[in-house]
Amino acid sequence: MGHRLSKIVTRTGDAGTTGLGDGSRVAKDSARVHAIGSIDELNSTLGVLLAETLPDSIAVCLTDIQHDLFDLGGELSIPGYAAVTDDHVARLEGAVERFNADLGPLKDFVLPGGTRAAALAHVARTVCRRAERTVAVGMPARKYLNRLSDLLFVLSRTLNRAAGRPDVLWQKDRTKRSGSSGPAGTSRA
Repeated sequence: MGHRLSKIVTRTGDAGTTGLGDGSRVAKDSARVHAIGSIDELNSTLGVLLAETLPDSIAVCLTDIQHDLFDLGGELSIPGYAAVTDDHVARLEGAVERFNADLGPLKDFVLPGGTRAAALAHVARTVCRRAERTVAVGMPARKYLNRLSDLLFVLSRTLNRAAGRPDVLWQKDRTKRSGSSGPAGTSRA
């Protein structure tokens, strides 16, 4: 890459366009640029999660994913270029299986929460789902994002378990059991 990023302020985007990796320019509000931004946001969200104290196996996994997401951003910025492959998808599927192996089966939906790290994994999962909806490139990239959201869900549970916290489970009929008919914090008169 050399000194390619030595000048940060270029003013080339002031007219509402941005340069792609192949030298072409597109509108900043184009679907492609929106997808690139979504992947960048996802990568940054993972960076916030990585700022937490995490088990080494999770930190290594997430760091590898950050590199993959940077590659995916490159794929999006160069029309016709493919960086994410079925091997990337298979690696995520393996990670889902590995981290999920020690978790109990779920009988209820899980609410985002528990530890701060688990909650951040849920935030990353939702950002990943949104990014998946914006990416219109090849099938491996879409599959990768789909598997990544699955992995982030499993990691949220793994992080709670590592901290000795249970999953935060959705309670379907909680208002019937608590005697409350209104929003949380209110009771029946």
